[in-house]
Amino acid sequence: MAEQDKFHPASRFVLIAAAVVFIIWGISQAQSALVTFLVSVFLAILATPPVLWLERKGVNAVVAVLLVVAGMVLFLLAIGALVGTSINSFYAAVPQYQSLIQVQVTAFKAFLASRGIATPENILLAYINPGAVMSLTAGLFTRLGTAFSNIVLIVLTVAFILLEATSFPVKLRAVLGDPHQVFPQFAKFVNDMKSYMVIKTMISLATGILVTLWLAILGVDFPILWGFLAFLLNYVPTLGSAIAAIPAVLLTFIQLGFWQSVLAAGGYMFIDLVLGYGVEKRMMGRKLGLSTLVVFLSLIFWGSLLGPIGAVLCIPLTMTLNFAFESNESTRWIAVLLGPEHLIKNIPPKPKRRIRFHKPKKN
Repeated sequence: MAEQDKFHPASRFVLIAAAVVFIIWGISQAQSALVTFLVSVFLAILATPPVLWLERKGVNAVVAVLLVVAGMVLFLLAIGALVGTSINSFYAAVPQYQSLIQVQVTAFKAFLASRGIATPENILLAYINPGAVMSLTAGLFTRLGTAFSNIVLIVLTVAFILLEATSFPVKLRAVLGDPHQVFPQFAKFVNDMKSYMVIKTMISLATGILVTLWLAILGVDFPILWGFLAFLLNYVPTLGSAIAAIPAVLLTFIQLGFWQSVLAAGGYMFIDLVLGYGVEKRMMGRKLGLSTLVVFLSLIFWGSLLGPIGAVLCIPLTMTLNFAFESNESTRWIAVLLGPEHLIKNIPPKPKRRIRFHKPKKN
């Protein structure tokens, strides 16, 4: 009898549940180190295509990695300088926005009084409080800045990942003892992951640039800050674009008035409709292999476990888990549950066993 058959099914379920809880607890305890590693892997995936392009042009592998990492560092420093300046200016202007919202609430109270509606001012301030939204936005930037605070460690990790990427299949073949072994499923998973990350980054970059330009045309303060927020939260599925629009539209309302805020919200909706539901869906197709419910639940799970970085990387993390479940026969049913319906239709049905009745032999 196999070793796994010695356990009762209920006991096996309890052991697996306990192991999952222990792993989740360990991830929460090692959140800081794990976030740094995940950011490094994310940047390494984005840096892989330019490194391979330089190698195809005849550039030495080490030189190609150093050039790409140097360009990445310069880009991050430039973005950090621009966004950091905008954040500092935004903090300095918060008292001014508080006084503006006080004036607008007073005007709104006068409008309601002219219509015969008496509303205490403290109730309006309790429900119309942009300070809470701005505080949440500032907290989000603070936590993201903490994730990128170990920039030296992140850059070194990215460089070593890129240097080891080409030799990893060779090492894996040596471990398995077959120098000619191929890994079609793993190669497909890596290509799908790379395609998702590159396409999503390009769409997010285009979203950030268009949001920055639109808000600058409207005359909203700190358009670079809100464009960077739109770029970053565009990685978050389902809710990212809406969350990125809230503080910018609210600031537009405080600064420029109601109709300008309507234009700002309309710009966000148009950009998300064209890029998110038009270009992105057409370019990606159905490469995620995840159902809509699983995408939403993964956002909640990884976001609560790893913070903003978990929300940004929830899709790649869930895709990795799905690949791990799909690679094992005993856990393939979990991958089927995580996948969309069109993948289930492509699974061939198991052949039915034919029961044969043997006639008794005649003596």
